[in-house]
Amino acid sequence: MTMVQETVREGVTGELPADSDRYRGELLAHCYRMLGSVHDAEDLVQETYLRAWKSYDKFEGRSSMRTWLYRIATNACLTALESRARRPLPTGLGAPSSDPEGDLVQQGEVPWLEPVPDALVGADSGDPASVVTSRESIRLAFVAALQHLPPRQRAVLILRDVLKWRAAEVAALVGTSTAAVNSALQRARAQLDELAPTEESVTEPQTPEQQALLERYVAAFESYDVAAMVDLFTKDAVWEMPPFTGWYQGPADITRLIATNCPAQGPGDMRMVSTLANGQPAFALYMRGEDGVHRAFHLQVLSVADGRVSHVGAFFAPELFDTFGLPQTLPG
Repeated sequence: MTMVQETVREGVTGELPADSDRYRGELLAHCYRMLGSVHDAEDLVQETYLRAWKSYDKFEGRSSMRTWLYRIATNACLTALESRARRPLPTGLGAPSSDPEGDLVQQGEVPWLEPVPDALVGADSGDPASVVTSRESIRLAFVAALQHLPPRQRAVLILRDVLKWRAAEVAALVGTSTAAVNSALQRARAQLDELAPTEESVTEPQTPEQQALLERYVAAFESYDVAAMVDLFTKDAVWEMPPFTGWYQGPADITRLIATNCPAQGPGDMRMVSTLANGQPAFALYMRGEDGVHRAFHLQVLSVADGRVSHVGAFFAPELFDTFGLPQTLPG
């Protein structure tokens, strides 16, 4: 239980309703879209509730509690973004695809985009319509594209196109005119059309065809069958793995990368644990060490198109395993 939750539930304020906590998941999704980091988003949601608790006596009820909290969260995110760089993926750095047999270059100082667990943002429960909507709005490619927008333009697009706020409401929040909001929205949409995937590339998760593909994917990795991996990817599939700056395109280069740079030596060295991230299938990959213990190696987030894998974001960040409720080691 968080500090704000404890304060509210113990009745210290006597004001902020305890049921306001039911918006925590969707506020986390909102802050995640704005910031591109699940850890930063958690901090900003905490800040949102703290600000709400402190200022609840000024809440006049002219809007709903949900709208009021979104206003606070958006302003908190905009303030935070004044001193933070955007969070890219390697493909967003502007460099061409890399040589799969070349040296891996790591840049740990870059604030990379992070994946978010579906369970934290409510994308794994609820009615089917809301689940589909929430999955689409937290897709990794969509959030990565948002990071290319200036913060206020980013907020405008999220509030208008994801949350469906009226232009006048957004204008009041960001302190500008309705005409300026509409202009910013038009520019943001144009940029996202260039960066975000088309709707045709987005598939419903857990169809029988996709499930069969994912089973083949796991089998190929766990048996370290590089030849079988070739048939898993679309012809223009992309593999990227922050904090390494390189990215690799096409089945041949992706599998050469795995064959050349993966520390696995044979079957059994890699084990995969299924999870869900950004409304997409994901796998935690554990690598066997010399002592026989499988330890957290990286977290893969997959995009699927035309019955094959079209994109893999492999995140080398052990702390993400804790965020996803995954162990750091697997039992023998």
